[in-house]
Amino acid sequence: MQELTRKQITNLWEDFRDGIKASTPVDTSETIANKKKRKALLEADTEEWFKYYFPKYSYAEPAKFHKAATRRVINNPEWYEVRSWSRELAKTTRTMFEILYLTLTGKKKYVLLVSNNKENADQLLEPYRGMLDSNPRIINDYGTQERFGKWAVGEFSTKGGVKFKAVGAGQSPRGTKNEEVRPDVILFDDLDTDEDVRNPDIIQKRWDWIEGAAIGTRSISKSTLVIFCGNIIAKDCCVVRAQEFADHVDIINIRDDDGKSTWPQKNSEDHIDRVLSQKSYKAQQQEYFNNPITKGTIFDAMHYKRMGIVKNYKFLVCYIDFSYKDSKKNDYKAAVLMGKKESEYHILKAHMLQGSTSKFAEGLVEIEKWVNGQTSIFWTAEENFLQDIIRNEVQSTLKKLHSAIIITPDTRTKADKLTRIESALEPLNRTGRLFLNEAQKTDPHMKLLDNQFTSLSYGNTRVHDDGPDASEGAKFIIDQKIITSAGIQHGQRPAHKHSL
Repeated sequence: MQELTRKQITNLWEDFRDGIKASTPVDTSETIANKKKRKALLEADTEEWFKYYFPKYSYAEPAKFHKAATRRVINNPEWYEVRSWSRELAKTTRTMFEILYLTLTGKKKYVLLVSNNKENADQLLEPYRGMLDSNPRIINDYGTQERFGKWAVGEFSTKGGVKFKAVGAGQSPRGTKNEEVRPDVILFDDLDTDEDVRNPDIIQKRWDWIEGAAIGTRSISKSTLVIFCGNIIAKDCCVVRAQEFADHVDIINIRDDDGKSTWPQKNSEDHIDRVLSQKSYKAQQQEYFNNPITKGTIFDAMHYKRMGIVKNYKFLVCYIDFSYKDSKKNDYKAAVLMGKKESEYHILKAHMLQGSTSKFAEGLVEIEKWVNGQTSIFWTAEENFLQDIIRNEVQSTLKKLHSAIIITPDTRTKADKLTRIESALEPLNRTGRLFLNEAQKTDPHMKLLDNQFTSLSYGNTRVHDDGPDASEGAKFIIDQKIITSAGIQHGQRPAHKHSL
């Protein structure tokens, strides 16, 4: 990306200010008494205060987690909070609203903003300066904020006596006071970088600086607000370390444990699906689910092959792994359609979803239509209490969709999931006997399945494994059917626990 010139930056800054002015007109005919009354009502209700002074950024009704976060910050002068909110959940913007409320109403006097470097810290502080010197509603109600001679990029003071300062990680924040007032708001934003978290020495050095120099600027005797804004981009990063000391840790993903948008007033399910479909599984998990994924250690890479026409497979198995909420992660519902040709196992199609039961059922119907009766499909899912509940829900939805799919249970006693996946599928993949359908390579569901395979590692419980688990199940059912079929051909009575 080409670096912007100083003139271009100036033009963008002026456009930003013009946008603020245009979006915040004031009623010049308002009486002093009415203004005083209106202002008091707004200050008593932070949500209304935000809407009035920042209408351009308040176009979507806030979510419950936004309101809860603001209550914590406003009602606790001495507070330490970590906010790991997904992208598109307005963690930086919402925090700016709160800090401007606290400073304009006289509750806080000195804001220290810290980022990974000085340039980034300056850029993050600029919207504060722009709001204070260009927002007509703020100026009308709280007076002119710009203080002559003390209104520079990265460090400025208001006429009301509030100081704002930006510093980069590792710089010295000491030696600066605001009329003997130490920082009473310390905001860490965008502190971790992908490059830095790869080096544990950098993270240790940065954390030592945070504890000693940055947080060390606060006063012991004065209430101080400390906020860390940042996603969890690695197992060991500054945001993760801050969790140990925080009064509250707020981890909010783009979707909740039920697979629903955590901010539906702004981010619809269709919009989320669209954005996630344009990113790899690894990028999705890091940016939108606070789940940093490193390259797996079991499957180095998956292999693709052009498959034969569907009717040439003797039969296919569609194995289904129904997700359910647990304490570690929001699982995917996964369906994998597999067939066997000679010694090769072919994954022809996949359906992967963090979402509703009905929507997942629609995906199964799409697989059924894709095969189009060209060969038999055996639909199977794991049998246990929780998954049986979901299976019954899916079966009911399939009936409403006029589908002939009947899902039968896999009743075997299963060993450890990752061990099963590795022992059954890794040798096939390594020796060129497990293939994904090349015609489906750009399909987002197949891409997700590929990414889940190559992210698997022992000890990393945050990696999603539902697709590989369904693949192992499909292989098992195929093998069992082949054994059963061979027994019938030799006049033997097949041993089986259930009917497929």
